[in-house]
Amino acid sequence: MNDDTPRIHLGSLLRGSGDASVSGEVQELHYEQAGRPQTLRFAVPAPYGIDVNPLEGNELWLQGYFEPTLDQECSRCLKPVTVPLDLKLGTLMQYRPAVQEPFLEEADSGEELLVFGNPDLDLSSYLAEMALLSAPLSVLHDPDCKGLCQVCGHDLNEGPCEHSAAVPIEQEHATELGVPEGSQHAHQNPFAALQGLNLPDE
Repeated sequence: MNDDTPRIHLGSLLRGSGDASVSGEVQELHYEQAGRPQTLRFAVPAPYGIDVNPLEGNELWLQGYFEPTLDQECSRCLKPVTVPLDLKLGTLMQYRPAVQEPFLEEADSGEELLVFGNPDLDLSSYLAEMALLSAPLSVLHDPDCKGLCQVCGHDLNEGPCEHSAAVPIEQEHATELGVPEGSQHAHQNPFAALQGLNLPDE
């Protein structure tokens, strides 16, 4: 078990004595997904702070913050991109002694419910899921990223390749599609290479 595993001790709280809180930072989180061990690493240590307060019966309320910085790839050119997140946590919890590993499910109210059975609660899976659910589906290293050539994989941010020079861009089509005129590979005519080709008459 890693020394920096985010854990919160809820034994006293479950016995009706006060609240519980924990804070720290993590460089990575170890958790399971579909029965397989996973590791989520961060670009820099990610700070977190969590408070848990008792509600009625066996339910509790978790609140706090988590500020991970994820390593992702530019969706156009695949360059590495760091994505900082500022997550405000607020999750209903339910204590079920028979539960071996904590998990998230949907409560009757429709909100997410963190179910746990061990009062010495490992928050790794919870924090990892919060980070992954909040991560953008795609990111760009630069808003003007030109991407990669679909033929040879050349990074067009470093200049045009032989394919972009050989195949003319249909400016009028690019404009219709809302692509700025002059953008490399904005819209290529697949029949351009056939222009001027003398074919025998049938």
